[in-house]
Amino acid sequence: RAMTDRLLVGVLGNRDAGKSHTWNTLFGRTVRRGKSPHHLELRPGECVEAFLVSGSFEERGEYAGDILSDQDCRIVLCSMQYTKEVHQSLDYLIDNGFFLYIHWLNPGYSDPGETWDRLGLVSQILSVPSALCIRDGKKDAGARVQEMREFIYGWAKYRDLIFDC
Repeated sequence: RAMTDRLLVGVLGNRDAGKSHTWNTLFGRTVRRGKSPHHLELRPGECVEAFLVSGSFEERGEYAGDILSDQDCRIVLCSMQYTKEVHQSLDYLIDNGFFLYIHWLNPGYSDPGETWDRLGLVSQILSVPSALCIRDGKKDAGARVQEMREFIYGWAKYRDLIFDC
């Protein structure tokens, strides 16, 4: 596989920032982490397979490799909690050649306001093949979810991963 043959779509934020709400909006229903990939409809009748990690590795005290090493789905959707432990998750993803497409909810839905990147995540993310977006988690999720949908569609279309659903 080429270096960016796998896509990580991440939603980064503090607790109650709107990470799970983002995934629920993307799928149009309540979704939870499972053992197998979901079919994600990107445009009417056009789907991709995506493995969802809702409930961040950081919140659950898990190592990303323990969940993702056996997963060969090319698109991974992942909640990421803004804590120092997220560096370990990012290291795993970077070491395993994922292209990182991350929406940082800053401020998050429950945050008092915008914060600076005290953990140095921006440098870690932007030093590798990636795209980092900072989005307001207090605003309606529709626009940022549509932006995600369009990015995933373009990435997947180029790699011939779209199928009829």
